[in-house]
Amino acid sequence: MLILENKQSDIEKWFTLYGDTIFKYFLLNIHEYQQAEDLTQETFVKAFKHYHSFKRESNPKTWLFSIAHNLMVDYLRKKRPIHLLQEILNSKQDDSPLPSDIVQMRESEENLYKTLTKLKQSYREVIFLRKMKEFSIKETAEILNWSESKVKSTLSRAIVLLKKALVKEGDDYEQTIR
Repeated sequence: MLILENKQSDIEKWFTLYGDTIFKYFLLNIHEYQQAEDLTQETFVKAFKHYHSFKRESNPKTWLFSIAHNLMVDYLRKKRPIHLLQEILNSKQDDSPLPSDIVQMRESEENLYKTLTKLKQSYREVIFLRKMKEFSIKETAEILNWSESKVKSTLSRAIVLLKKALVKEGDDYEQTIR
């Protein structure tokens, strides 16, 4: 009974600490508010079910983001044919976020968000994890199931493209990207 109480307590604590960050991770990558909420909930349900597999060798945040990343990959894999068809039928699809979806974002953060959504998924993920959520290279590699050198090279390319896109949009990228 004590293990169940610890498990529930840990998951509740982790949800309080990391739930919003994981939700933003999903929203940035899939652009659907309700689906991002559902995947966030599913992340913590999986964490609860597989709590015994958490070895405590890494940070709980890293473990949770690994679960979230795997759920997102599965979701995108299942959705890809439908998404491609929608893009063909709606060639002028508006990917800009709704104000109600992105709470209390400053103007530069909103511009950064819009610009990030135009980058390919692997670039968005590595920028989000390394620069926005400040995971280490090692933690990012664990979450994405990449090598550390792939994290470094992908981040380098992503930052270059993000800076170019922000300059094109007229944003002062030096303040936006820390």
